[in-house]
Amino acid sequence: MLAIATVGFAINFWAWALISPLGAFYTEALGLSALEKSLLVAVPVIVGSLGRIPVGALTDRFGARTMFPLLSALTIVPVLFIGYVASDSYALMLLGGFVLGLGGTTFAVGVPLVNAWFPPAKRGTALGIFGAGMGGTAISAFSTVQLRRSVGLEFPFTLVAVLLAIYAVVSWLLLRDAPDRPAPAGGSFLRRTWETFTLPVTLQLSFLYAVGFGGFVAFSVYLPTYLRDAFALDAGDAALRTAGFVVLAVVMRPVGGLLSDRLHPVPVLVACFAVVTVFAAVSALERPLEWTGTVAFLAMAAALGASSGAVFALVAIAAPPGKVGAVTGIVGAAGGLGGFAPPLVMGAIYGWAGNYKPGLWLLAATALVAAVYTAWGMRSVGRPVTTPAEGERVQRR
Repeated sequence: MLAIATVGFAINFWAWALISPLGAFYTEALGLSALEKSLLVAVPVIVGSLGRIPVGALTDRFGARTMFPLLSALTIVPVLFIGYVASDSYALMLLGGFVLGLGGTTFAVGVPLVNAWFPPAKRGTALGIFGAGMGGTAISAFSTVQLRRSVGLEFPFTLVAVLLAIYAVVSWLLLRDAPDRPAPAGGSFLRRTWETFTLPVTLQLSFLYAVGFGGFVAFSVYLPTYLRDAFALDAGDAALRTAGFVVLAVVMRPVGGLLSDRLHPVPVLVACFAVVTVFAAVSALERPLEWTGTVAFLAMAAALGASSGAVFALVAIAAPPGKVGAVTGIVGAAGGLGGFAPPLVMGAIYGWAGNYKPGLWLLAATALVAAVYTAWGMRSVGRPVTTPAEGERVQRR
């Protein structure tokens, strides 16, 4: 079940990230400004993020066996629409990108599925492995520009549509929900969502995931543009470097989950955010890519990937049974929204200042706040509570 879910997540994320590598092509073909280009690559992110809230709640209700094939099949429509209909119209591209956000919602399907199949001591590792499916964005970064150049603009979209169709059929035949999957509590969808939203742990984890995964998403969609503007790289070189960033983040996500199972997620998160703080500040100096700039970006990739795995290791031990999907939906939405704003901010900053330094300093400050908050405000989250009476019994023993 873990393997099937991870493959499905990767394919859907591949679809979700199809527009970003072609941002330079669409900018030239449609005559877009920096802000219009940022909006084009950001629209699928915000829809895929907000859509996780209802999708997570629906997964708690109907199960991943229903939701994974359904969403994979529905995502075929915007993929083909963008590839064959919308490429000569900015308005149609925005419409296609809006619906393409469906691919990003599958994260909220896979987390409760995997969570229900594994015991608590292994959930961090399992969810980290599942989260490595975000490597679909790396596949997109590696392949989309090259396929467009060698075969044609429509081919990457056709290939992904075929893979989505195959996965929809395979997952319908093979995917199963855990027999002891917790049932959601009673009440309407809106009531259950509101109750989940008001849980303190939901809001705490949403902030941390907005910084960690949001940072990853922002870099994965905007790094090609940044590298071209700041370092004058061509589109192919920028796409390959972005793919390297994404691959390292993907590899580190299971590592973050594994370390969280062994050490507890909180110290892992503190270390990750501290690393992002330091190397975002280094990147803000805009040193040459060889080697200072490259090392800084790769260090941030590793830390952001590991932090994403650690956050969901914390979700696995802190979310109430029967609400894992709903909590995942809200936390996942926060992560995606955390990736929506930075490309728009970076585009506006570049148009105003002519460089990206203020945006990178802002990232360093945000990561520092996250590190301090995690260290002081979340020490007890997910840890067993010992009452005074229990403490006395332990001491007497």
